Amino acid sequence: MPMAPMSSSLSLRRHAVSALCLLCGLLCADASVHGYAGERFAAVGNAFVLNGGSEGIYFSPSADSFIRFEKVAFRRTPESAAAAEDDGNRTATVTAVLFEAADRDAIGAAAAVPGSGSGSPRRELCCTPAMARRGACTEGSLVLAHRAPNNANSSSPKVLSASFLPGALEASFPDETIPVPRTGMYNLRFVHCHASLAAVAVGKTIWKNGRGGYLPGRMAPLETFYGAMSLAFAALAAFWFLRYAHHWREVAPVQNLLTLAIALGMVEVTAWYLDLAEFGASGVRPPATTFWAATASASRRAVSRVLALLVAMGYGAARPTLRGGVGIRVAALGAAYFAASETLEVVQHVGAVSDDHDHYSPASGKTILFLLALPVAVLDSTFICLIFVSLSRTLRRLRARRSKTARLLDTYRRFGTAVTIAAAVSLGWAAFEAHFRWTEGEERWRVAWVIPAVWQLISFALLCAVCLLWAPSHDSASRFADDAGVFRGDDDGVEEEEKLPLVRVAGPLSYVGSWACYVTRDDDAKIILRTDSGGVYAMSGQEGKRV
Repeated sequence: MPMAPMSSSLSLRRHAVSALCLLCGLLCADASVHGYAGERFAAVGNAFVLNGGSEGIYFSPSADSFIRFEKVAFRRTPESAAAAEDDGNRTATVTAVLFEAADRDAIGAAAAVPGSGSGSPRRELCCTPAMARRGACTEGSLVLAHRAPNNANSSSPKVLSASFLPGALEASFPDETIPVPRTGMYNLRFVHCHASLAAVAVGKTIWKNGRGGYLPGRMAPLETFYGAMSLAFAALAAFWFLRYAHHWREVAPVQNLLTLAIALGMVEVTAWYLDLAEFGASGVRPPATTFWAATASASRRAVSRVLALLVAMGYGAARPTLRGGVGIRVAALGAAYFAASETLEVVQHVGAVSDDHDHYSPASGKTILFLLALPVAVLDSTFICLIFVSLSRTLRRLRARRSKTARLLDTYRRFGTAVTIAAAVSLGWAAFEAHFRWTEGEERWRVAWVIPAVWQLISFALLCAVCLLWAPSHDSASRFADDAGVFRGDDDGVEEEEKLPLVRVAGPLSYVGSWACYVTRDDDAKIILRTDSGGVYAMSGQEGKRV
């Protein structure tokens, strides 16, 4: 028993030292690092390829732009070395090819697919026996075509080689810094043509951008964008919180939800800005900051959709409470959206360094992202349908009592217009994004940052419109309060007006020919009688009075 405190103390010291080393590693890093620890080759055609990175790099005369190899090597097991010697491959070579997107055709050669009548072409990265007989290359080596005469970039593709000598278990690349001579999308691939070679990679490459520090080219403009969005949210928050503080006694429940949405939006854009700023300064994308930014983004999106649905349902105005199953169903839908969106955001952003992967890379990553995006798309569609159905029902209720809810009706009409415009723009932008990604060539990497930026602007514009419509004022409580029980909801979320239909009785009850009868559920039961002449009578117990 006396040893337990000492063991606990040693354990705490070890964890503290590990955390300090990790923090030092993050703060002391000096570049955009692509690490290869434990990565393996994947079969692509007749070759084996490992993606070393893809980044858009800006060239700047006033700043260095380069790609640096640091202790990049490949290791194989003794069994793999013995198998290679048995196959006659006494020397196995791994080739590193750094090329610009415009020089893609310089890697590999077109070959006919056996058995196809039309001889449809495909690209072979490794030299085949037929190519070797024509004298185009050496069998078993990487095929490098001649550069186009009009290609002014004489440094692309850049080729480095590392060979496994007989019996050796490691092949190392020289530590070399390759300058980037012009702006472009650069791709690094490690390729070998030996089926018996089973090697894993170690080391790293460091990519320096001439603009945006160590940020990849597609991400560099987003740092400025999120900085501007932080200022825009700060201005919106200042406007909202001043109105909120001045009229805090008149705040309606829906306005509290708007406060939460604004706060989450501020946290989201600030977290993304800090993530990109730290990435650009240190070269290492901070996983903790990226995770919290992704979580804030998923939270803001879920809360915004739930808020739009609650407003469309008339919560805080035409529907004073969410009793029964309505609130539970809305909360469950929001939780499902948060879970799906959080998963997608984390997988898509945490640890992401490369700008893109080309067709030489395995497609499993894109397939996973597509599968994760499907639930988010389905839930988005569900929210849109529910919002418009609920808004239509609320507007119908308000039109039925227009004389008593004229201001509220006008507010909901404007809200409906804002939601319709936002939905139409979102659908149009989603179609454009699908077209952009489907037809995107790597030459468009410089404008790819606009895709997430416009989504942020659409969301921010709708939030601003809702904040203007529901801004706290001296009559907020009365403007959004329940209208004398006319719209009072029951436990199932169905308005009382639907369950207790209007009753008209013909007879000599008064000088008026017909009456309208309503029953309310106040603490003391009341019967409200409305006449065609405009008279309204309220009776409680045995008493009655004209109101």
